[in-house]
Amino acid sequence: MSSSFKYIVRMFGTDVDGNKPIMLGLTSIKGIGFNMAFSIVKSLGLDLKRKMGELSDEEVSRLSKALQDPVSAGVPAWMVNRQKDFESGKHLHLNTSDLIMSVRDDITRMKKIRSYKGVRHERGLKVRGQRTRSTGRKGLVVGVKKKKGGGLLREAPAERGEKAREAPAEKGKEKEKPSE
Repeated sequence: MSSSFKYIVRMFGTDVDGNKPIMLGLTSIKGIGFNMAFSIVKSLGLDLKRKMGELSDEEVSRLSKALQDPVSAGVPAWMVNRQKDFESGKHLHLNTSDLIMSVRDDITRMKKIRSYKGVRHERGLKVRGQRTRSTGRKGLVVGVKKKKGGGLLREAPAERGEKAREAPAEKGKEKEKPSE
């Protein structure tokens, strides 16, 4: 490793490990996945096997500009994570805190206009059509409760408002009276 090797490269408020290859290093930034990293590195003409710490300051700044606006760097518009933005109408690719804030704003807008997805978000239910019959139960006890002795837990007869049933083993036996 040369003397200009950087063990930590700072990009978008994230410390990227300098020992990782460029593609894997970029995936540590929130909003950049493997495919997006591959496309950006290819469009800039960088070697895929180079380490992040081997990049010069000029290459890091080129990479940062390409990550901010990947469409202008040659990445297809269908790969960005915000196609036809609601407010601006442009194709954007958001990273880190911008991505978190925009998702939160989108959910708030859906709740405000009372869309189906917004109502599902409000109630804490699944939003994208997943099954809910057997999954997605948060904190609820599922199944039958058992008491310590191993038998099923039953309500007391007075609480049910009906006569107490005898246990199956006691039906055939006659109750013995204690002798005095």
